Amino acid sequence: MKISVITVCFNSAKTILNTISSVESQSYKNIEHLIIDGGSSDGTIELLKKARGNIKYISEPDKGIYDAMNKGLLLATGEVIVFLNADDFYKNKFVVEKVMKEFDKSNLSAVYGDVDFFAPNDIKKSVRRYSSKIFAPKKLAFGFMPAHPSLFMRREVYEKVGGFDINFRIAGDFDLVARAFKNEDLHYKYIPEVFVSMQTGGVSTQGFKSTIFLNREIMQSCLKNNIKTSWVKLISRYLIKIIEFIRV
Repeated sequence: MKISVITVCFNSAKTILNTISSVESQSYKNIEHLIIDGGSSDGTIELLKKARGNIKYISEPDKGIYDAMNKGLLLATGEVIVFLNADDFYKNKFVVEKVMKEFDKSNLSAVYGDVDFFAPNDIKKSVRRYSSKIFAPKKLAFGFMPAHPSLFMRREVYEKVGGFDINFRIAGDFDLVARAFKNEDLHYKYIPEVFVSMQTGGVSTQGFKSTIFLNREIMQSCLKNNIKTSWVKLISRYLIKIIEFIRV
């Protein structure tokens, strides 16, 4: 069974080779690595031309991160699809193999795990763990979702619910998860392990203003998908995030 790993990037020369190496080093070898570049000018393309591994890439302007992700979905030929950011990497070489074994032995549509966040200046120092354990479809109303880089889903799920809504700037991944999981008829499994190490400072972790904007978009997505929510519910999930910091 083939898996498509989609990496969206823009001016990622400092980190893209680490991401490619992380995919290339996986023990599971039937991997198609698609890199969707937004027209970088910092040397990223030159690095991609020289990179080893089973990678395919395109480089052209896009309408934002979710437009780029949709391009990846259109190019993907794997039966399972996952997104890995351009400054992130798999925790160990057995992550994809472990996930694909779950798909092979069970009638699952999605498998997900946890993500570790690390500081940009020290990839070995974990500052927070995003645990997907608490997620369940009924928790969408609180803004919970599986950690996106850890979420492996069958192609048929995307074919059913469609791609990412490019009208969202930050919460497009939440919106897609909401469409996939809201009816509670999706067969999924959570594995309580860290799948991905993820750098802090991403589009959805850039401070208070970003947090407010993110929650506004989550509210918008819930309304769009007929998920009953409130500001009280959305804000209450940050108590869980505080506990994550304490545990690290």
